[in-house]
Amino acid sequence: MPAKERILIIGACGQIGVELTLALRKIYEPQHVIAADLRDEHPLLKDTGPYVTLDVMNREMLHVLVIRHHITQIYHLAAILSATAEKNPALAWHINMQSLIHVLEIAREERLHKVYWPSSIAVFGRGAPRQRTPQHTILEPTTAYGISKLAGERWCEYYHERYGIDVRSLRYPGLISYKSSPGGGTTDYAIEMFQAAVENRKYCCPLAPDTHLPMMYMPDAIRATIELMEAPAHRISLHSSYNIHAFQFSPAELAKALQHHAPGFEVCYQPDFRQQIAESWPESIDDSQARADWGWKPAFDLQTMTSDMLANLRAHQHQA
Repeated sequence: MPAKERILIIGACGQIGVELTLALRKIYEPQHVIAADLRDEHPLLKDTGPYVTLDVMNREMLHVLVIRHHITQIYHLAAILSATAEKNPALAWHINMQSLIHVLEIAREERLHKVYWPSSIAVFGRGAPRQRTPQHTILEPTTAYGISKLAGERWCEYYHERYGIDVRSLRYPGLISYKSSPGGGTTDYAIEMFQAAVENRKYCCPLAPDTHLPMMYMPDAIRATIELMEAPAHRISLHSSYNIHAFQFSPAELAKALQHHAPGFEVCYQPDFRQQIAESWPESIDDSQARADWGWKPAFDLQTMTSDMLANLRAHQHQA
């Protein structure tokens, strides 16, 4: 990879940020991948490369950091996620939108090479087809998080069309990982269910047993993100956000997959406010444009993901 690239990852201590930072430090010179977050440095990031404390809402602090480190690419991952956003919608809108505008404005002023910003399946809402939801369809989100993601997609495309900024984005489904904790999303139940199975305790799920949602294993999500960002500019036809898909399942189907490995595992169901959020989202996604444009293809399905997740969680349990 070209040595001239200097990458800043904002929100590097989050569920995606930790693994993306580690992956990028294997591709680029580690000292050229700057991890930044408002929180203390995540244990998995220690001694792997530079870390700075950053409040992305402080535009001047962010701008100075970009100039000081000669940043050419920003991965902006900091956000308030779906379930948390519903508890304070105005705060979620302010942080999710204003931080993106800060990044886009600095990218324009400093002529950065690329910007990455994640969107979500939360943009669709109830008006879109729930099966194989197409790339271009009705977008009527019903959550504060989804509204902020839809607005963010429009801003990204606007800055590309108006100022020529190479902004790239993925509409993530629910993400499942074992390295870092989830951050307040509606699909976090899946990770909690895995943890309960490994710890041999009963799990009460906040979604109904037959609630199908699109999901993805974190290694696929990280690979998709990097493949999108590394793709030649002429292969990128969307600067709003690409649909991507791996597999879909319900809580009952995940429980069954886990019980194959942990026969005594018990699950009960107590749907809460997250049920209404989940019912506004698609059950499966049509990602044919991502596959055609830059060759996206997932590596994991429900069975292979379940086996790998359990193996890694049990290994970590034994090490603790």
